[in-house]
Amino acid sequence: MSDEKIRMTTPLVEMDGDEMTRIMWKMIKDELILPFVDLKTEYYDLSLPERERTKDKVTLDSAYAAKKYHVAVKCATITPNKQRVGEYDLSEMWKSPNGTIRSVLDGTVFRTPIIIDAIKPAVRSWKKPITVARHAFGDVYKATEMRVSGKGTAKLMFIAENGEEKTETVCDFEDGGVLQAQFNKDKSIISFARSCFDYALATSQDLWFSTKDTISKKYDQTFKLIFEELYEKEYKPRFDKKGITYFYTLIDDAVARVIRSEGGFIWALKNYDGDVMSDMISTAFGSLAMMTSVLVSPDGNYEYEAAHGTVTRHYYRWLKGEQTSTNPMATIFAWTGALRKRGELDGLTDLCAFADRLEKACFDTLNEGIMTGDLASLAQCETKRVNTEEFLKAVRERIE
Repeated sequence: MSDEKIRMTTPLVEMDGDEMTRIMWKMIKDELILPFVDLKTEYYDLSLPERERTKDKVTLDSAYAAKKYHVAVKCATITPNKQRVGEYDLSEMWKSPNGTIRSVLDGTVFRTPIIIDAIKPAVRSWKKPITVARHAFGDVYKATEMRVSGKGTAKLMFIAENGEEKTETVCDFEDGGVLQAQFNKDKSIISFARSCFDYALATSQDLWFSTKDTISKKYDQTFKLIFEELYEKEYKPRFDKKGITYFYTLIDDAVARVIRSEGGFIWALKNYDGDVMSDMISTAFGSLAMMTSVLVSPDGNYEYEAAHGTVTRHYYRWLKGEQTSTNPMATIFAWTGALRKRGELDGLTDLCAFADRLEKACFDTLNEGIMTGDLASLAQCETKRVNTEEFLKAVRERIE
């Protein structure tokens, strides 16, 4: 192998994160990327202390940088709850960084399990990966909430630009309760639908879409109708030519169909539905740490991330000086996805080839039975259980 590092021409936007994934982030860069790539990044620290210091401005800055440079790679971050507010002495309960970034970039999150032969899915019928296409704008992540403490009437009001008002009564409260108003936009739903149809065509996979339009007769039905109209007007002939299909079904029916299927299709879902179902699918295929995740925006921006959390339990053990066997695969694949896309956009074939080589080294390591604890306990073969650092060193050996 040549001692000369692979050169980059345009920076990646690098979004660092929290806790154990932040520790792994540095380990992956030091062991698997910096020895081989002359890495160029525009760095943003999205750790909770830095978000507090900047009053979350750093999160917005990183999102707009992703729009500027078109490719970002993100570490897992904490979305604070009441406990975290006290733990980190926060001035307020800052919103999800992922939600903020996705609102700026819009688009669709595609999540696909990373599959190895040694681990069989918990669902016996699954033979191929199931990709979840998750809408990345609005819904509960941008909702406005209110706690009411007594008797009264809650109304939903829209005031048009010409001053015309439209009002619906939500509830006549007899006592205390809670309200939530969420929204979405036709423009974003159209972009979501296009992304899903285009991704299905690019990967030659069937596309399923599901909501609950029988209950949500305006909100969810809007999604359903936009998908149907776009498909019939623009995409059906191209789907027919490819020999792939699109169909809509209610989400409860879709869950039953997914469990009985062989996999090998794209399942499009609204924002929160996609969050829940992608976790279910990744866990059933093996591990949350074995899933790729990329946000694709309609104007050609890409943000790659690990689909799991910050692995808090391992972080507290690491702080005590204990070794941890945290699985770095999803974070490694966030880096390889971003490097490959940067290479594609900039015409750097050697950068793309390096991303391929790094992923192959990961698979070779796992297929030899060298695994972190979460996978070793699931594997149906002889394994050598290693800690995170040992796993990364084993991957590096195979790259070299």
